[in-house]
Amino acid sequence: MRPFHYERVADVDSAVSVLAETPGAEYLAGGTNLVDLMKLEVAAPEVLVDVRRLTSDQIEDHDGTLRIGASVTNSALAADPLVRQRFPVLSQAVLAGASPQLRNLATTGGNLLQRTRCGYFQDITTPCNKREPGSGCSAREGFHREHAILGASRECVATHPSDMAVALAALDAVVNTVGPGGSRRIDLVDLHRLPGDEPQRDTVLEHGELITSVDVPPLDFAVTSRYRKARDRTSFAFALVSVAAALDVADGAVRDVRLALGGVAHKPWRATTAEQVLRGEPATADDFRRAADAELEAANPLPGNDFKVQLVRNMITGALADLAGVSR
Repeated sequence: MRPFHYERVADVDSAVSVLAETPGAEYLAGGTNLVDLMKLEVAAPEVLVDVRRLTSDQIEDHDGTLRIGASVTNSALAADPLVRQRFPVLSQAVLAGASPQLRNLATTGGNLLQRTRCGYFQDITTPCNKREPGSGCSAREGFHREHAILGASRECVATHPSDMAVALAALDAVVNTVGPGGSRRIDLVDLHRLPGDEPQRDTVLEHGELITSVDVPPLDFAVTSRYRKARDRTSFAFALVSVAAALDVADGAVRDVRLALGGVAHKPWRATTAEQVLRGEPATADDFRRAADAELEAANPLPGNDFKVQLVRNMITGALADLAGVSR
């Protein structure tokens, strides 16, 4: 690990000022991703500004909107009674990620800002456009079983690793930030970027912009929600494919639905096409499968991960069928 300067400041404004004035500075909260990347010499910040104690570690109900402080740990988020009661998909998603030890340390803000990455990004002996723009993408001609089938580019086919972010995307969450230009609110579905020709940029945040909290708006039918994750082992593994789903069925028809996918793109993938197909249609496995096929029309898998297309289809169908209480 390369030498760096550690700094603790008094408040959010001071932290933003330090980063704005120091191009090589980064924020440190739980450090569960950043410290690993520093050890691998993938990341080499000159200054680390500790923000763990600067943002809230509380979960509060604001007239039905659940405000999650950026310093709330993953463990606390998953265990919170309001989250478990009103948004079970979020609690399930958090518990599906990492390990208990990491969840005890990882924060809400840090989880959202962990790097979109693959094994080649973390191996400094190989070309990677995310790590060194213009050097090439080793995954395209290499091992890409776990990589993207939606929204990828010639420059990068890595997938976003967060389970929590997939659930928050399905729940229409909004991210609150403070930066050099002031405060702003960003829809979570717009926080992360597709790679395009700038795969080194994971989010739309400016340098020095700090996540302070996340708002989850009221959604009554989210009590009927579920997170499903397919992975190579049952613990401490990123998703091959994951599905966050909430379903509202009345008189045998889909009145409303929320659907997001993980493990398929450079960002949490909100399945808006499938949602549009489903609204007003019968709540049957055939209709769920038809909606999944509509979402997958844009899929462009690589030779080693084309199995994900069928896996996505099956997981969307299964998750929605379970929520609707119908046979698959």
